[in-house]
Amino acid sequence: MATHSLDRELEALAASARAELVREIDASGVWDTDPGWREVFEAVPRHLFVPYYYVGAADGYERRSGDDPDPWRREQWMRGAYEDAPLATLVRGDELVSSSSQPSLMAQMLTELEVEEGNTVLEIGAGSGYNAALLAHRLADDLVTTVDLDPEITESARQHLAAAGHHPAVVTGDGARGVPERAPFDRIIATCAPTTVPAAWPAQCRPGARILAPFATGLISLRVGSAGHAEGRFLRTPAYFVPLRGGTRVEPEALYLDGLPSRARGHELFRFLLALTQRSLDPYEAYVLWEREGRPARERFGITVSGDRSWAWLDDPEGPNRWPMP
Repeated sequence: MATHSLDRELEALAASARAELVREIDASGVWDTDPGWREVFEAVPRHLFVPYYYVGAADGYERRSGDDPDPWRREQWMRGAYEDAPLATLVRGDELVSSSSQPSLMAQMLTELEVEEGNTVLEIGAGSGYNAALLAHRLADDLVTTVDLDPEITESARQHLAAAGHHPAVVTGDGARGVPERAPFDRIIATCAPTTVPAAWPAQCRPGARILAPFATGLISLRVGSAGHAEGRFLRTPAYFVPLRGGTRVEPEALYLDGLPSRARGHELFRFLLALTQRSLDPYEAYVLWEREGRPARERFGITVSGDRSWAWLDDPEGPNRWPMP
């Protein structure tokens, strides 16, 4: 079969697979408050941002690629590019360094970001470039900045974006420090999980800006008040992201859970509390709090950032249940 015929077949498959993914996300209701994102996901082709990716295999990872000489494997690659699943895009040894996030979670995060026309947006963690492309399509190239510490990641993201016809600012640098030369920002969205909320983020925002970031297996949504101050609550949604590299790192302490009831050890919300309060509460103290407060859901917790200080809290930023963050 001729190459151009194969290309046409793959392009047709890409169009149908993308339409099916959009229908699946749309059916979840995630775009009810901002239907403009539906058109964005329809327009931006994800497969251009994952020309190859890795799937789990018995001996580690198996590489799938759009330039595989086997037609059936190319079809597998294309179908996988439009599954509602995260895709590993950079693996070094046994370490997952970068991935393309699950599209439905990306759709929820972008909707929660509440972008408005003319907003300037900083993305922490360039990944494949797909999320920056979605933002650039919705806003404009010159309003979007994406930053990553790894030059291999930023270079590939830049190439993927260009292939899709977008040219936002792609910066190689420590995302924990923001991008001061492009500030101030109206929105900051992180696609990797920090160990704390860097003071540079609210400091580089305009008053009223919004910061959305994965944290402690959840998503924190912060509103910026005066420069350097931000506060907000967690969303209900669980979220697991590649850690933010660079900046101040805190290695998590071992979680000694022996002796705690199994209903706590295996409970996803208890594990969230452990991650949120590490180095402030030991597991038994966290368990006592969890039971006393009625096994609180994520949305009862929040974070406050004030200058170089930040703390997590339950129900009330100034209440008795609050913990300093590293």
